[in-house]
Amino acid sequence: MTTVLEPALAPVNAASAITMAGALNQALSDALTAHENVVVFGEDVGTLGGVFRVTDGLAARFGEARVFDTPLAESAIVGTAIGMAMNGLRPVVEMQFDAFAYPAFEQITSHLAKLRNRTRGRVSLPIVIRIPYGGGIGGVEHHCDSSEVYYTHTAGLRVVTPGTPSDAYALLRQAIECPDPVIFLEPKRRYWSKETTTLTHTDSQIDKAVVRRRGDDVTLISYGGALGTALEAADAATEEGRSVEVIDLRSLSPFDDATVTESVRRTGRAIVIHEASKFCGYGAEVVARLTEQCFHYLEAPILRIAGFDIPYPPPNLEEHHLPSIDRILDAIDRLQWNGSASPARVSG
Repeated sequence: MTTVLEPALAPVNAASAITMAGALNQALSDALTAHENVVVFGEDVGTLGGVFRVTDGLAARFGEARVFDTPLAESAIVGTAIGMAMNGLRPVVEMQFDAFAYPAFEQITSHLAKLRNRTRGRVSLPIVIRIPYGGGIGGVEHHCDSSEVYYTHTAGLRVVTPGTPSDAYALLRQAIECPDPVIFLEPKRRYWSKETTTLTHTDSQIDKAVVRRRGDDVTLISYGGALGTALEAADAATEEGRSVEVIDLRSLSPFDDATVTESVRRTGRAIVIHEASKFCGYGAEVVARLTEQCFHYLEAPILRIAGFDIPYPPPNLEEHHLPSIDRILDAIDRLQWNGSASPARVSG
């Protein structure tokens, strides 16, 4: 099996520094405590505690009837979860890595997403499918895919992805309590990012975007693993004389048009940033929606910074594939600022 990457998680306390992996672990623990019909299962989530230690200690605390390992059969994992949900349970299942979920794709798209509609609402499937996704950890192919568009294109699924530890806790708790099936994408390169916060799931809504940084000149729109890069680029752009707003989408489906369009209409410029390949990537949908709703407010075409249109590269090349601060700053400079680059770049 895949090598464990981090030691076991320490107990989590409120209002303390916590990693995203720790926040997810706490969310699962709290959900298992709050709801007797919640069950957690998948490959190596029991005794091992998950490849990334997200389920560490849960099997020992709640017992193997509620937290347990499964065979290496993703289609069977999701199919079993569907049957459980039809009979009153709330399964939270883990696909060990992004591309490992593909064998379950038929179960997800043909059954999980459609059963509520097929039964005229008589059957709901409150299932959460946790999928570690994206690059930035030096992994090889089949371990670094950004597969969000496959799920967002499928009607009947909610798709969410946290960019911070506090959001990881809140969104996972909300996803588990949601009556709809939720694809929960966890940006694995942010598992060990830390935040000092009090964990709560009542201060935000699962289908709403959040403005992470206020600005007036340009809006950076991102999510998941690329959010941190967007925030770093915004800080760098400030030093170059730009006022940059950063929006964390959080919910990829449904899409929060109101929050995003309000920002873009005010700034007049926008860049969408994600790790997945650019062609038919999630950013294309965002650009299309903004063009339809904000066209007469735009000062420049909306740009995309994304992964290249290639299979995921080997570890020693992934830094060139992933969106970087420099690529974002270059895109900001291309946003038709009266034909000039940023003041700092002109002078420096």
